Amino acid sequence: MHIKVLGSGCDKCKKLEANVKEAVSALGIEATIEKVEDFKAIMAYGVMQTPALVIDEKVKSVGKILSVEDVKKQLV
Repeated sequence: MHIKVLGSGCDKCKKLEANVKEAVSALGIEATIEKVEDFKAIMAYGVMQTPALVIDEKVKSVGKILSVEDVKKQLV
């Protein structure tokens, strides 16, 4: 599984990244987590608000800080 957190590096983006890492750890799944800060790469997903969550190249959330529980729901 490949997970990307899209964002500029703001506090909201960092919080989503932390929640993703915690959810992956809690579920015990193997995943690569990547932080994407390049605006051209973010725009390539059609994302206009950050933070955004992309799982296996599918945009799952835009403009929200998902809780750990919400991230878990996206991962299973």
